[in-house]
Amino acid sequence: MEYLQIILPIVIYLLLIVILVIGIVIGLKSIKTINKIEKVVDDVNDKVESLNGFFHVIDFTTDKIVALTDTIVDKISMFISKIFFNKSNKKKNKEDKNE
Repeated sequence: MEYLQIILPIVIYLLLIVILVIGIVIGLKSIKTINKIEKVVDDVNDKVESLNGFFHVIDFTTDKIVALTDTIVDKISMFISKIFFNKSNKKKNKEDKNE
């Protein structure tokens, strides 16, 4: 029994030392991995920022095209509505004159 009281704390201390060393190694490797990931993210961020001008030009162009098509559609719809409303107004005027 005294033999276990002497050996058991030594085994526990050795296991704790092993766990501590493994934790330190995992911590160092994770720090290296995080630094590599940070470099990749910075590189991707720089590449995306270089494309911002291109996306700005596309956005500006689409805004102008939308404004132009909206104007054309408004004019066409006004023209069509004038045609139909004029015909219906003429029919109403004829009916009113006949009464």
